[in-house]
Amino acid sequence: MTQDAAPHLMPAAWEVGRLVVAPEYRAGPEALKRCLFLTLAHLLDHLQVENLFATCTPLLGRLYRRFGFSVLLKDAFEGEDGSYSLIHGDVATVFRALAGSEQEQQQAQLRLAALRPH
Repeated sequence: MTQDAAPHLMPAAWEVGRLVVAPEYRAGPEALKRCLFLTLAHLLDHLQVENLFATCTPLLGRLYRRFGFSVLLKDAFEGEDGSYSLIHGDVATVFRALAGSEQEQQQAQLRLAALRPH
């Protein structure tokens, strides 16, 4: 994507913003995965959500790829603290990737099946 090309607008798009977790509850990527699963489950129950976007460091971009996101634009922003990438995930892919246990996988399938067809 070039800087002067207009990005394709995606329906029902939401930004994945800051997640603040007290140090004593930080337990690595599995804790983040669980928080994101619960948050997305809540959003799907109450809102129309089809696409997720975020900006993150390259290190976090690798983690988010494990959760079904892909990098849209590497080095979307460069600041004093380094560069940031723009990432995207369609909800169905991300929700399935976040479902860890068999129970969560079943919950994901039920919620996704209940979504309106596009």
